[in-house]
Amino acid sequence: MMRKKILIIGGTGLVGKVILRILQSGNPNYNLFVGSRQLGKTNNDLVIDVTNPKTFDCITQNKIDLIVLCTKDSTNEILQFAIQNKLDYIDITKPTPDLTIAYDLARANNQKINSRIVFSSGWMGGIVGSLVDFIEPDKHKIQETNIFIYYSVKDLAGKSSANFLAENVCKPFIVYKNNKPQKVKHFLNSEKFDFSFGIGKRQVYNLDVPDLFILNQIEKIPTVSVKMTYNSKFITSLMGYFQSLKIFNIMFLRERQLLFGSSGNGDQTIFEVIVKTADTIKRVSLQSSKGQAELTAFSTVLHIEKMLSETLLSGIYFSHQLHSANEVYEALNNYSSINLKIIE
Repeated sequence: MMRKKILIIGGTGLVGKVILRILQSGNPNYNLFVGSRQLGKTNNDLVIDVTNPKTFDCITQNKIDLIVLCTKDSTNEILQFAIQNKLDYIDITKPTPDLTIAYDLARANNQKINSRIVFSSGWMGGIVGSLVDFIEPDKHKIQETNIFIYYSVKDLAGKSSANFLAENVCKPFIVYKNNKPQKVKHFLNSEKFDFSFGIGKRQVYNLDVPDLFILNQIEKIPTVSVKMTYNSKFITSLMGYFQSLKIFNIMFLRERQLLFGSSGNGDQTIFEVIVKTADTIKRVSLQSSKGQAELTAFSTVLHIEKMLSETLLSGIYFSHQLHSANEVYEALNNYSSINLKIIE
């Protein structure tokens, strides 16, 4: 059997490194390449600049089977290259506005797609959709899905989410109420939420994550919202004050980047998904004791393994569409640093 060749673009970044580590430990039959703008030390380190398609020749020269995109590619050069060259592609990085553009681009090229194009930019490697499926398999029954996120500033976090918040904190984004798009802003509309895993009651505020788009537009769930809190109650309320008093509007981008870019050495991350039908409320709670990078990387590896199995047809997918919900739940439940709870 030929060894599958996987290229991780952004493989020197935080999540990219963890993906490599998990793949190396569990899949000796994969041949792993790292793409970054700097020349690395081995033959498997490729110089790739997503803004310069001239640097992409090494992808076809090395007969890569699957591209894993872990870095920002605003103009979708890598996506277009993957479609043209019939290469499997998974992207874990796109915030909602970029995801909708990339998805539309892929659909416009649907006739040409002869590989697996997977968007996995939902919360923590795009596993929310699978968890929703797991606790309520009948999508038609679901009237509302709410996601609540506990984010620790002590977690080891990459730049991309901090930069996205810095760039977009003053711009409205879309949540859905009875299929009507409503414009809201980050860090407003606070409510109290009682988190599992000993966190307790916290004020939670609006946050834009791609699951808003995916759960409403793709999965047709009428009402979807996402709210978050920081581990520090002080920081959480400060963000609320800054937004309500329009202080973010008068800050320079660099100042906002510094404000959101507080990266620690590692801490837990927690999120909870509430699914409401006409007669039930179900809840799944997930804790990753090693933080966001570990959870995102592990989820991505699940998707990679599925993509490289021979069973998946060519086409455009969101990552939760690759698996049965049970497969994802079992894999998460059996991973040493992840804890899951289901309350019905």
